[in-house]
Amino acid sequence: MKVKIINKSKHTLPAYETSASAGLDVRANIDKPITLKPLERTLVKTGLFMEIPVGFECQVRPRSGLALKKGVSVLNAPGTVDADYRGEVGVILINLSNESFVVEDGERIAQLVFAEVKQARWDEVLELTETDRGEGGFGSTGVK
Repeated sequence: MKVKIINKSKHTLPAYETSASAGLDVRANIDKPITLKPLERTLVKTGLFMEIPVGFECQVRPRSGLALKKGVSVLNAPGTVDADYRGEVGVILINLSNESFVVEDGERIAQLVFAEVKQARWDEVLELTETDRGEGGFGSTGVK
């Protein structure tokens, strides 16, 4: 799959760090460091603009190392970049730790994963097929 991209950042294009990586690391493109206090969130720009093929999305996901080591995550994980969006890709970071975290220019802040998507068509009915689970919600599939 080819994705058209405009790179207005000071950094190289996102890249797969290994041959079997699912996500491309994306970097912060900021003029000055951003300090995130505990439980604070902010939008971090990337300088990237994409044209994603129709039928696909770009998921913005947390980097596991940043989450584990620093307690920093992507707030709306996974965020979605739709195929018809042409604006700059931004990452909503949140600091879930007890210490301030400084986002530096060029820092790898998230990963991008491309996935195929299908749009649903509604089939409005009066009743649904019954199942063993029925209306059992959160936690209802565990051992009884």
